[in-house]
Amino acid sequence: MKKKLLIVLLVLAAALLIGGGLFLGNRWNKPISEAISLPSRTASLPAATETSPSAGTETPAPTQTDEPAAPLPSTTFTATAPRPQCGGPEVMYILAAGIDTDDPNYTYGLSDVIRVIRVDFVTPRVTVLTIPRDLKVDLVDIIESKAAELPNAKLNQAYFYGSPGMNYFTGTGGGMGLLARVLAHNYDLYVDNYAAVNMVAFEEIIDAMGGVDVYLNEPLDGRPLGKDDVDPYKQGQGYFPKGWNHLTGFDALSFVRIRDRYGEVARTDHQTLLICGIQEKLRSPEIITSLPKMVLSVLNDIQTDLTIAQIRQLICLLPKLSRENIQFVRFPDEWMVQGRADIARLGNTFVWDIPVEKIVEFINAFENDTIPVVVEEGGTTCPVNPAKK
Repeated sequence: MKKKLLIVLLVLAAALLIGGGLFLGNRWNKPISEAISLPSRTASLPAATETSPSAGTETPAPTQTDEPAAPLPSTTFTATAPRPQCGGPEVMYILAAGIDTDDPNYTYGLSDVIRVIRVDFVTPRVTVLTIPRDLKVDLVDIIESKAAELPNAKLNQAYFYGSPGMNYFTGTGGGMGLLARVLAHNYDLYVDNYAAVNMVAFEEIIDAMGGVDVYLNEPLDGRPLGKDDVDPYKQGQGYFPKGWNHLTGFDALSFVRIRDRYGEVARTDHQTLLICGIQEKLRSPEIITSLPKMVLSVLNDIQTDLTIAQIRQLICLLPKLSRENIQFVRFPDEWMVQGRADIARLGNTFVWDIPVEKIVEFINAFENDTIPVVVEEGGTTCPVNPAKK
């Protein structure tokens, strides 16, 4: 009986392993959410291969098929040229956005946090570009019945008009697809993939990591400005003292939303500090080994067209990144001039008055990895936790 029971258990275990392997094999190179069918700067580069541990075969990593108007030249590898690490492509561009909604279906929302991440698998290096949400942009690929009344928008509204609740976008990828299309049309900025996180998923991700640590040179005060400040969205944003702060998911969400006393530019810098804390935690030995399981546990809570194979490549690259090769850049302070513009459905409202040609030039430097990282102006590297020196 014991032998028979042991045989049955072994057969069941084998069936589970085979079934799980087939499941992962089927999903390995499929986008988790709807893919964006847009031109990509990296479309002409040689496709990397990624082996599914369950399928046991090599499959080309997904790339965009459409060519941009002026694609970058193709690159061929020589015997002595460095090869991309972790089975990745040479370079990958990911559009990342934080959506101001707690709706698990992302029915509506504004992309109030917008970052473009340049992942260099050869060096390796990661550069994160902040795109201000309050830029005036022209909308494109809007359904015919709405196109005339929506010639323009603020950049963060592109996600809103493409979201399932509005569904004004004629392309693929919903809100993130329209946001990517608008960036390409207005600023010649092309991306390969996207990832969007709403407020609930954001808290869950931070808590799943056990919280993150951020360092503040000065206190950050998000408490109401006075007795007349009763905006419910500002309640509970809290106070964060000078020095190191350990943030739970709730704390982190409060932290990145604080703006009233400091302005939008300072808020984006605070968001960068949190990203620093996240990447530091992800590189820690206690997290890195459990990261694949953690990622799989939150996939249903985020929007992304990354595949499991691509996520595995990114996880593999994390411990290979030196502190100096994780960089954050934004437009110089002197460019951040406040202006006003007539925006469809909003009327005359605040926008950043930055000449388009300057933005295009800056993005071109970002894509070519030629932006000098200067802490005081337009860029930063992460502070070092003295406990980890």
